[in-house]
Amino acid sequence: MLATMMLPGAVTLIPTYLIWHQLGFVGTTVPLWAGNLFGSAFYIFLLRQFFLGLPREPFEAARLDGASEWALFWRIAVPLCRPALVLAFLFEAQASWTDLMRPLVYLQDTATFTVPRGLKAVIDQFGPGGESQWEVVVTASVITTVPMILLFFAGQRYFVQGIATTGSKG
Repeated sequence: MLATMMLPGAVTLIPTYLIWHQLGFVGTTVPLWAGNLFGSAFYIFLLRQFFLGLPREPFEAARLDGASEWALFWRIAVPLCRPALVLAFLFEAQASWTDLMRPLVYLQDTATFTVPRGLKAVIDQFGPGGESQWEVVVTASVITTVPMILLFFAGQRYFVQGIATTGSKG
């Protein structure tokens, strides 16, 4: 798992492209979101550390009451780890929202372009060889930052809650 964190994405770009090509998903948005579907090493370490910091008393009390392992996870661990889960969601949403490399590789049809890929198309349209219309590019860039700002403000209370409670709810 550590090796996957040490390798830059550009190193694994060609092998993963060949895999997605064999599966027939090149030209679709599936390679953009399915890559981290089963977890990336960073999120696994983040959530593992948060789970290890949870207090044992609620789990022991629920075990004495006859709760199953599944109930322990869904009724106690997941609610206590909500700040870490929101953080992982926000990190992945931001990484996907700003990713340009994978859309450049996997998407050719303008109907499936992501926001960064669309901005790249706008820059290419008004860039070299013609009159540069940077006001269009800057306006589009400012508009694309608004959803990330809104996500930050929506998740901000979970950041504060995670720091204030440090895994202990009462």
